[in-house]
Amino acid sequence: MFSLAPSHLLSVYGYWAIAAIVGIEGVGIPIPGEATLILAAIYAGSTHYLDIRLVIVAAAAGSLIGSIIGFWIGREVGYPLLLRYGHYLGLTESKIKIGQYLFRLHGGKIVFFGRFVPLLRMLAALLAGANCMSWPRFLLFNTAGSILWSCVYGLGAYYLGEEASRLEAPLEIVLAAVVLLMILAAAILLRRREAELAQAAERALPGPPQDPRRARWRER
Repeated sequence: MFSLAPSHLLSVYGYWAIAAIVGIEGVGIPIPGEATLILAAIYAGSTHYLDIRLVIVAAAAGSLIGSIIGFWIGREVGYPLLLRYGHYLGLTESKIKIGQYLFRLHGGKIVFFGRFVPLLRMLAALLAGANCMSWPRFLLFNTAGSILWSCVYGLGAYYLGEEASRLEAPLEIVLAAVVLLMILAAAILLRRREAELAQAAERALPGPPQDPRRARWRER
């Protein structure tokens, strides 16, 4: 029977499977994009059926294209939904504007380093779009992050071989724990500085939140 396991897809579809799986993860769908890259790199090193250079190119291309799609979904769908239904989740206009302001200042870091962090790798593009990050800035940091991530994990798994598979799970757990602690710390800090951030956001983005499809904001 046909299997959707990454190992089966790699053996049948090769580079296309790598690009597709990594790209789907970039859109925001929870499938094992990073594990697929590592598996493909190990497969390339042990069998030489795949070329590691093309494995890296396929992963980078899939990551880049998937994240671009995720960005536009967040921008065209996510942001209007936040404006319309965010108050049901406690997201007032002031809090939405704070999110835009923070992404205006730190969005590049989130998109770039998000490639290396579980969960953020899947959600960074959607969050960037929903928080009105400018398209040129997103494209720059997303491209750089996608290329570096593909090279680091691809070459690392290629040279480490089977050891990379054993290291992946503990590394993911540690990174996930670090991310949870960072999110908790950020939530506490934002709560304490909400009034100050709201004032700064209002100075930077005066008036009610604007639909990014109509507004043109310049980022720092």
